[in-house]
Amino acid sequence: MPRLHFRQTQFFPFFAAVAFGLVLLGGCSSKSEATKHEVSELSPIRVVATTSMIADLVSVVGGPYVQVEGLMGPNVDPHLYKASEGDVSLMSKAHLVVYSGLHLEGKMVDIFEQMTARGLNVHALTDVFQPEQLLESEYFAGNHDPHFWFDVTMWKAATKRVAELLSNYDPDHAPLYLENASNYEVELDSLHQSILDGIALIPPDLRVLVTSHDAFGYFGRAYGVEVKGLQGLSTATEAGTADVQALAAFVSQRRIPALFLESSISPRGIEAVVAAVRDKGFEVRIGGTLYGDALGSVGSGAETYVGMVRANVETLVSGLSN
Repeated sequence: MPRLHFRQTQFFPFFAAVAFGLVLLGGCSSKSEATKHEVSELSPIRVVATTSMIADLVSVVGGPYVQVEGLMGPNVDPHLYKASEGDVSLMSKAHLVVYSGLHLEGKMVDIFEQMTARGLNVHALTDVFQPEQLLESEYFAGNHDPHFWFDVTMWKAATKRVAELLSNYDPDHAPLYLENASNYEVELDSLHQSILDGIALIPPDLRVLVTSHDAFGYFGRAYGVEVKGLQGLSTATEAGTADVQALAAFVSQRRIPALFLESSISPRGIEAVVAAVRDKGFEVRIGGTLYGDALGSVGSGAETYVGMVRANVETLVSGLSN
């Protein structure tokens, strides 16, 4: 079985993390870090993944030949995550570090840049996409929406990239990585179709997803759902009273029956919108909790990428169809 772990870390100031990382990285030569070892089930590739989605993906593709350490556990917000001393040490000793990119892990960008400059094996999954495949940010000129994983076809591209990264490091087991990726892509094709079938159950005029922040833009583009978020693409920016009132006006005018919380974000913002909508004379309910920037905990049914997406669609269909 693949080895998948999530760290329970204590945060410490970001600049301290960067400084510590530079000390660690300064003592490592790119040549020594790039040296391959003989991979086996007893000596797997040590992979550090930032988000829980990426950790799950690497474990699926790598199988018994990877030992995956996930920095961000279930329900952790990557926009606000600060690297700990242990995180930086772990990444500096890994054979491969995989992160999402496009500033999703905004407070870790400097660390990734320093590691890359030192020649360490650090890769952003979003590097596989061309600019025209990405959604632009209406909040930050020149930046793109990082939440690509909610378009299952784009997650398939990420799957191919992970298989490529593992195969490049460990050519001897490349056929296994490619086979695992291919099998997983078949599962993703089925997932993609199930989403289309689920959305078709929602009346067309109610296919509107209102949630805590703009994490579902790719989902909306791929599956024909209008998306409105109280906050922007990053949860580092807080919504104000004007944002709450504007979203409440939209919900009441469109007669949207349900709003949705996100597992990694405080419910206070959406609860404020619900109250503001009611003040306008329209009754709206909270339709459930979606998984946005992280998987769910073990036993939630959303502890894998496929489980997370299925859980979200079930919640969305139930909330907007009844």
